[in-house]
Amino acid sequence: MYNPQLETFLRVADAGSFNKAAEELYITSTAVMKQINLLEASLGVKLFERTHRGLSLTKAGKSLYQDSRYIIQYCKDAVTRAKNAMQEDNAVIRIGTSPITPAQLLMQLWPKIQTQCPDIKFQIVPFENTPENAREILKNLGKNIDVVGGIFDEMMLDVRSCAGLELFREPLCCAVSIHHPLALKSKLEIQDLYGENLLLMHRNWSHYVDLLRDDLWKNHPQIHVVDFDFYDVNIFNRCENGKDVLLAFPGWANVHPLLKVIPVQWEHSIPYGLLHSPTPSGTVKRFLAAAKAAAASGMDLEPSGNN
Repeated sequence: MYNPQLETFLRVADAGSFNKAAEELYITSTAVMKQINLLEASLGVKLFERTHRGLSLTKAGKSLYQDSRYIIQYCKDAVTRAKNAMQEDNAVIRIGTSPITPAQLLMQLWPKIQTQCPDIKFQIVPFENTPENAREILKNLGKNIDVVGGIFDEMMLDVRSCAGLELFREPLCCAVSIHHPLALKSKLEIQDLYGENLLLMHRNWSHYVDLLRDDLWKNHPQIHVVDFDFYDVNIFNRCENGKDVLLAFPGWANVHPLLKVIPVQWEHSIPYGLLHSPTPSGTVKRFLAAAKAAAASGMDLEPSGNN
C-alpha cells in the first residue's frame, strides 16, 4: 500500500549510514543505496547529504521522514481495519486471554452460544498481562481483540474506557502458599486472617474491593491491609514466596501451581463478565446476547479471573 523504500529510508535516517542500515535489514549496503537512489529519483528530491563523515537529512529529507512514519502507520492501520472487517463478515469473535484472564468460562458457554449463533467462531488471542497491555487492550477493544472475560465494576470500566456485560457475581476469596498454615483449611473464617498481611489492590481500583477494605478497617483492624498496584505473576510469586495472603477469585485456582485459593465466610463479591467496546460490532452484539442467555440458563459454570 506504500512504497517499501520508505521503510529503508527511515532505517537509513535512523542509522546514519548505509552500512549500519544494511546490517539491520540483513541486505547489502549496495542494495540499500540502490533503494535510496531509486526513491530519490522517483520523488525528484534529494533526501541525504553524503559526506565523508556520514549521512545527514536534507530539508526535504527531514520533511519526508516525519510524514513517512505517519504514512506507514496509517497503511498498517488500514490493513488491520480491513482484516477486522473481513473477520466481522466471517462472524469471528476474538477472545483476549492471559494466565490471569483465562477463556475457560467462554469455552463452557460455547455450546449454548453456538446453538443461538451457529455462524460465530472463536479466535483466541493471547496477550501478556502487564499494566501497559491492560490499559491499551481494554481501551481499544474491537480493534484486535473483541472481548476479554474478567471481573469488573463501573469504576474499572470508567478507568479503562470500555464496557462490560455482567454474567454473575464472583465471591472474593484469599490465596495463600500451599506451605502457609491457612492452606490446611477448606474455608476461612474472617478471624483466621487476624494477624495476617492481606494484599489488596489499591483504593479506587474497584468499588467492591474498597467496600471490603473499609469493612476490614472498621470491623477487623487485626487484619493488616497492604496495597499493591497490579495483578500479575509478580504478585502471585510474592504471595507464594512469603507469608502474605492475596485477595483472589475462584477462577484463579490454576494461575499459580503453588498457591491455594480458599473461600472466606464474608458477604463480599464482585461482578464477573465480558469486557467489550462501548460501541460493539453487530457480530459482538449477537455474541454478547447469546452469552447472557447462556449464563442465565443456569448452566454450571466455573468462573475465571481478570487483571
